[in-house]
Amino acid sequence: MIFLTALPMFWIMISASRGGHWGAWMPSSISAFEGTCVSIPCRFDFPDELRPAVVHGVWYFNSPYPKNYPPVVFKSRTQVVHESFQGRSRLLGDLGLRNCTLLLGTLSPELGGKYYFRGDLGGYNQYTFSEHSVLDIINTPNIVVPPEVVAGKEVEISCMVPDNCPELRPELTWLGHEELGEPSVLGRLREEEGTWVQVSLLHFVPTREVNGQRLGCQAAFPNTTLQFEGYASLDVKYPPVIVEMNSSVEAIEGTHVSLVCGADSNPLPLLTWMRDGTVLREAVAESLYLELEEVSPVEDGVYACLAENSYGQENRTVELSVMYAPWKPTVNGTMVAVEGETVSILCSTQSKPDPILTIFKENQILATVIYESELQLELPAVTPEDDGEYLCVAENQYGQKTTVFNVSVEFAPMILLESHCAAARDTMQCLCVVKSNPEPSVAFELPSRNVTVNETEREFVYSERSGLLLTSILTLRGQAQAPPRVICTSRNPYGTKSLELPFQGAHRLMWAKIGPVGAVVAFAILIAIVCYITQTRRKKNVTESPSFSAGDNPHVLYSSDFHISGTPEKYESERRLGSERRLLGLCAEPPELDLSYSHSDLGKRPTKDSYTLTEELAEYAEIRVK
Repeated sequence: MIFLTALPMFWIMISASRGGHWGAWMPSSISAFEGTCVSIPCRFDFPDELRPAVVHGVWYFNSPYPKNYPPVVFKSRTQVVHESFQGRSRLLGDLGLRNCTLLLGTLSPELGGKYYFRGDLGGYNQYTFSEHSVLDIINTPNIVVPPEVVAGKEVEISCMVPDNCPELRPELTWLGHEELGEPSVLGRLREEEGTWVQVSLLHFVPTREVNGQRLGCQAAFPNTTLQFEGYASLDVKYPPVIVEMNSSVEAIEGTHVSLVCGADSNPLPLLTWMRDGTVLREAVAESLYLELEEVSPVEDGVYACLAENSYGQENRTVELSVMYAPWKPTVNGTMVAVEGETVSILCSTQSKPDPILTIFKENQILATVIYESELQLELPAVTPEDDGEYLCVAENQYGQKTTVFNVSVEFAPMILLESHCAAARDTMQCLCVVKSNPEPSVAFELPSRNVTVNETEREFVYSERSGLLLTSILTLRGQAQAPPRVICTSRNPYGTKSLELPFQGAHRLMWAKIGPVGAVVAFAILIAIVCYITQTRRKKNVTESPSFSAGDNPHVLYSSDFHISGTPEKYESERRLGSERRLLGLCAEPPELDLSYSHSDLGKRPTKDSYTLTEELAEYAEIRVK
């Protein structure tokens, strides 16, 4: 709206056109409140040569042509007007001075329309001017708001009402402006077409809180009941402000998570959910949800919500913590080491929260850490005892995972003390027990006869490995006056170990094989067999000639030194008779055998007499069979 306090343009045009031609000048539009009045300013002109004695004029409503019989608003000759304008219209101007200003009172809506003026100078000198004024009957003040109101920037809002009724002057009051500031009244201003307005201005700096606020202006006419109010809603533009968002979120693996972001802005913002620069979802809305189904650890992290419009942007983040059980631990480090070296083992896993990590060996805790994802185990100067199976266990409140790994300690062979040789009648066995890693080779050496037997000679050597222990057994058959020396030699890439195997009696070999309980049982069986054979012989009185029936024997290593010359027959008969008599005494009065051995009894070694008796039973059983 442009306000001018100088004379309107049409007055200047009238002054410049005097004495020229037919013409009229009036505002193209004019407004007034219902129930008040309005003064339509009007000027007209005609050629000077006409020089009329009296000038008359007529105002028509909505049509300039008399032949159409338009309603007469005012007529200076007869004062006859249309019934709608009776008592409502009069001429304010002096037609003789070429002033045709019209006053209309007690305005009602049906009076709104076009008004035309016709000059009447007498005779044929009548002229209807095409220029006209459109009257607008209003009921509300006009509140003028700038096209754009931006938060933080000062704005001017005006209330404008027509002031074209000389009889009634409006007074303006602002409504709902208390939080905005005090208004300033500019007063009555003339518009560019000669009409008048009352203007009141309101200056303030808007905020986003006043967006949508209803602001009113009231026009009241003193000494009347006429009051008119107009309202406008403030459309304040402002950048987004995120007002709704999750705080830090914790979720268990496999559950559903919903993240929400809501922003306040005008216009509506573009909301975007992002993670690591990747757009997950976006929409123009007040709020936006991000739904995560069956969350996994890979979705753990920081999520960002960006809200933006043409006036600015804002972003906020939320951290999603996905709780889950430890993953299966991974083990890195030295798994094979030579005796004396340092072994370093790193056990690591991933979980949330961080786990308790523990390394076990044979149910013994070697190292542990709390709420850490890595555990370092140091074994300085490893020994063969460090060889074996280890467990790395990771656990938290959501579960447990275990990884089994092995540490292999390589070392030179060690021949254990249980290695020995033992003989029973014509058989000798040598036991060599070696502890070694890697697996060693084993050889038995008989230095007196310059003979060496290794484990590849399966006819004589049987070997079996269990863990780090290798047991090799050398078996020799034949008769010898004295057992030979046997040296067990074991070697691997880390060294060689030799040991002359100690010799033990035949009873010890038997004891080692069958144990104390087995010896007692065998003893009882032999007594029963001997008794049965003796009783049978007595009944039948059969004289048995000694004979020998050889069974199948495995391959044996023979040496002439193992041959024992034959025993004199007399000595052999006496030895058999003595053994038989002793055993017959047992058959006459069978001993009561206690076969219920306790665990403590199993650890006791038999006495020498029991060994001797067992040997004699074996000899006698062999004699009776022969």
